Amino acid sequence: MSETASARTPLSPTPRSSLTRSKERGRTDRAELDAVLDAGLICHLGVILKGSPVVIPTIYGRDGDTLYLHGSTGSGNMRAAMTGDVSLTVTHVDGIVYARSAMHFSMNYRSAVIHAQPVELTDPDERIHALHVIVEQAAPGAWDAVRSPNEKEMAATMVLALDLTEASVKVRTGGPRDEQADIDTGGVWAGVLPLRQVFDAPIPAADLEAGVEIPAHVLDRRTDAEAGV
Repeated sequence: MSETASARTPLSPTPRSSLTRSKERGRTDRAELDAVLDAGLICHLGVILKGSPVVIPTIYGRDGDTLYLHGSTGSGNMRAAMTGDVSLTVTHVDGIVYARSAMHFSMNYRSAVIHAQPVELTDPDERIHALHVIVEQAAPGAWDAVRSPNEKEMAATMVLALDLTEASVKVRTGGPRDEQADIDTGGVWAGVLPLRQVFDAPIPAADLEAGVEIPAHVLDRRTDAEAGV
């Protein structure tokens, strides 16, 4: 990712990517979109399949202003994504907000919504690059340690690219926004219960041969996550 966020295309405030409620939570800096996407492991892809909306959880990878997806060439969901615009979301929940009133319970979160027309990649080098990016998103350092996809596997894989120009970012932080009357009444605990994602100790495969140590990139993934990197 050689380009800086400031040198890239700014987020496009189109009607469908403009916030209609809680506009003060919106973010316009592309670096904040990058941060939300780079911290994620799963996105939710919305498509129209046989006339009905379907939302599919799937892994992804980001490189600059492009987000990559992959799936089986026989996947109806992937082919449905090619028939028009899609909507893709990534969300992180950072805490449960406890308020003095049921109506003011909330969550602290970071979220991104992307609107785009997916493009199927056909160039072999671009396809390999996209799969590299997807693997490294979830498991940094793993690509160079494992076997690369072979010709048969690549033939069975569809790879899509989504432009990130049209997107919105929304973030909530802080404590509850209680009514003054509820604050004055008192007697009810209010605050935030923080939430974070952590990795547990690695579990070797059942068929792993003796003597194969846990590689550094796996241990580093856990350590970096605990450190909030």
